[in-house]
Amino acid sequence: MRMKAEALVNRYVLKDSLKRHLFAVEEAMGFYAKKFGEDEEYWRITGLLHDFDYEQFPDQHPLKGMEILKEGGFPDEMIEAIGGHADFTGISRTTLLAKTLYAVDELSGFVMAVAYVRPTRLLGDIPVKSVRKKMKDKAFARQVNREEIRVGAEDLGIELPEHIQNIIDALKANPNRLGFDG
Repeated sequence: MRMKAEALVNRYVLKDSLKRHLFAVEEAMGFYAKKFGEDEEYWRITGLLHDFDYEQFPDQHPLKGMEILKEGGFPDEMIEAIGGHADFTGISRTTLLAKTLYAVDELSGFVMAVAYVRPTRLLGDIPVKSVRKKMKDKAFARQVNREEIRVGAEDLGIELPEHIQNIIDALKANPNRLGFDG
């Protein structure tokens, strides 16, 4: 399944920025799979694939991606989780996999944005309080939905500061893959 997932990413994703986002969500999903005692590879692949269709089919995302994944024989649970990460689809997030994907998607991108503006540009150098402060600044990374970040943590039953720290820890484990020096 890993090889099929990587082939889809290579076929549909051209921009490095989107690839870095996919990798970040993959790292966060792997972190939470370990934390929850779930299948890490399966969760990582879900994170890797969640936005693979966005660049080529922005007006049909994630529905087009779900269709492609179904045709490719990917598991229904994974496809449903990917569909549920976008509120507008109306797909309920009933599994832990779906809730986690929703919870890590926006926050992973936001934490990376915070790291980009820090003088050190190090993922491991970000205090939770800096992320929370930037969340209050509506002009900073304004495309990131702060409400989705809050709801995602709440749905996981994890306090927001702990969730932010978990994402920081997940991302700093593999900084080079995410476009950071270390």
